[in-house]
Amino acid sequence: MLTGIGLPPMNPKSFATQAITTLPPRPRFQRLLHEKLIQAAHDCPNHTALVTRGEQVSYAQLLDHVRRGAGAMEARGIQRGDRVVIYADNTMECVVGIWATLWVGGVFVVVNPQSKTDKLRYIIHHSGAKLLLADERLWPQFGSLLAEATPLDWVWCFNQDLQDKPDGHEGQAEDFWKVLAQQQPSTIPAAMTPVDLAALIFTSGSTGIPKGVTMTHQSMVFARDSLTEYLRLDADARILNILPMAFDYGLYQMLIAFGLGATLVLEQSFTYPGQVFEVMTKEGITVFPGVPTVFSTLLSMHQKTALCFPEIMRVTNTAAALPPGYVEKLRQIFPNALIYAMYGLTECKRVSFLEPEFIDLKQGSVGKAIPGTEMFLLSPDGAPVAAGEPGILHVRGPHVMLGYWNDPEATAKMIKPGRLPGERVLCAQDWFVMDADGYFYFKGRSDDIIKTRGEKVSPVEVENVLFSMPGIREAAVIGIPDDKLGQAIKAFVVLESGASIPLGAIKQYCATRLENFMVPQHIQTLPELPKTPNGKVTKKDLL
Repeated sequence: MLTGIGLPPMNPKSFATQAITTLPPRPRFQRLLHEKLIQAAHDCPNHTALVTRGEQVSYAQLLDHVRRGAGAMEARGIQRGDRVVIYADNTMECVVGIWATLWVGGVFVVVNPQSKTDKLRYIIHHSGAKLLLADERLWPQFGSLLAEATPLDWVWCFNQDLQDKPDGHEGQAEDFWKVLAQQQPSTIPAAMTPVDLAALIFTSGSTGIPKGVTMTHQSMVFARDSLTEYLRLDADARILNILPMAFDYGLYQMLIAFGLGATLVLEQSFTYPGQVFEVMTKEGITVFPGVPTVFSTLLSMHQKTALCFPEIMRVTNTAAALPPGYVEKLRQIFPNALIYAMYGLTECKRVSFLEPEFIDLKQGSVGKAIPGTEMFLLSPDGAPVAAGEPGILHVRGPHVMLGYWNDPEATAKMIKPGRLPGERVLCAQDWFVMDADGYFYFKGRSDDIIKTRGEKVSPVEVENVLFSMPGIREAAVIGIPDDKLGQAIKAFVVLESGASIPLGAIKQYCATRLENFMVPQHIQTLPELPKTPNGKVTKKDLL
């Protein structure tokens, strides 16, 4: 049952300048994610931790916000193991919500702000979340849920203007910053172990139903430190993040920065590149993480007007391979940067990286296993494969997920018995080839999940929306190669007899029901879909 009162909006700066309360003891060891944040507040309290919307927040200020948020959660009964859903853009509130949840021993669940009501509802119910932290601008998507029976006990809003909402439920939401301002900071973090859950990261599955990847403190601390090691970063790094924190690639930019006591510069997206370029120059950015979509935009702009960012020391790419020819052009834009090609899965964060020194010699390779882990190839019947032969990728290491939240059937498809008694390894379900030097090359997916714009898209989820449109009888969705997007979404539809629907109307219908990255870029009508004798659509015949 939701509890709360409508409260007026508040400027967070009204208490940010108050005296910072005494810090909890400096942790001798960092086994839990938030222990690095405490350490940084001790070691460099005045160093800038976060820059967002032009506001700079020091480590001491950030930890004070986090502890107030944690105190408010404790006062409302949020405790070890409870799930907190954060439905927001890349904002300071999102950052504070994540770390406050960790402080009380909770499990954070960041939901992409592009997600619509149905998906948000499913995640809230499936995770059993007790608290929703949401940006008020997303009220059209989450406001109706306040009238429904959900596991939620509390809703906190920010950027709030909850007057005269048409559904009349504004009184059930509390103002985030007002809550923090009225709350004494929590004194010490909840008692936890490294094998406690830290996060549920929802990713699309082949069934069209989002799956919650369960990640412990231990797995996330290990992944963070392994990434930091091979990227050769230190506390002087100034990391730009234009990727949503619901996407683990975006989330780990924050974890790496705070793990180092470095600075994270948080931007909403790359929608307005000119604004991002201004921020990069003003803030002295040294690390630029991107996906092929971002780099394609950069190169297109570079062709018209030369771009050059000599202060960037690291450029990283994942989600899809960089098309041939991109690396040499990126060197013109980032002349002093080490350029990293990488491959990863949400289920273990990162699998491999290619050393920048080998990016020309091993073109097209995703490199070798990240430090402290192992990757190897097996045939479908479980036998090792020789160099040069295709095999299914398997991953060993502390970074592998426990499984999917409350989904043992899906877990069994990805987590397999390992070499040692009781060991479990991740079966990536992707085909690779390893060369004689031990470098891996991606060859294809064994399922039909589409990777576009750095996001995983289930064709079934898009097909279900198409099926719901009056006048559409059948639909099939596939991914097709696209230099800019990695893969573009293409939909094939069969109309009802006598129906006539403009393709633009189909795209608009999808846009009102799906995240932007899930809307098909291409739509084609067919008289019939190709099928097997038993009636199953054969998508390979659509390629």
